[in-house]
Amino acid sequence: MSGGAFGEANLRRLIAMTRDPDRSNRDWAALLLSQQDLDTPEIRAALFAAARDEDEYVRAEALCGLAARDPALALPLLHEALAAGSVALPVFEAAALAAHPSLVEPLSAFAQPSDNDLIDHLVLEALAACEAGGDRRGA
Repeated sequence: MSGGAFGEANLRRLIAMTRDPDRSNRDWAALLLSQQDLDTPEIRAALFAAARDEDEYVRAEALCGLAARDPALALPLLHEALAAGSVALPVFEAAALAAHPSLVEPLSAFAQPSDNDLIDHLVLEALAACEAGGDRRGA
């Protein structure tokens, strides 16, 4: 996605796909863009816009990429997502990346064991990261 005209064209195409009319295209584009090691103002803007998408899965994938690049920018969107009640898995991954103590309380609402071991693991991982984030910030 970088280093040459072909890579740059693919990156522009991927960013444009985050605004595609088809939900599944936006979802895949947000996921792939989130996984890129690149960090540019255009990528952040695309992820921020996708984190406001009407589809919860697109929002969740974009939140992961945003939290990895700019946890402070992702934080209010994470609070919104966790308050919604129905949360896509990547939101918990994004919360772990943000590792902010203000997320401990909203994450605690999801801490009860469920019938899904993966969700339980991701919630506990996010809680631990956010609790540790508070310790690091206080030190």
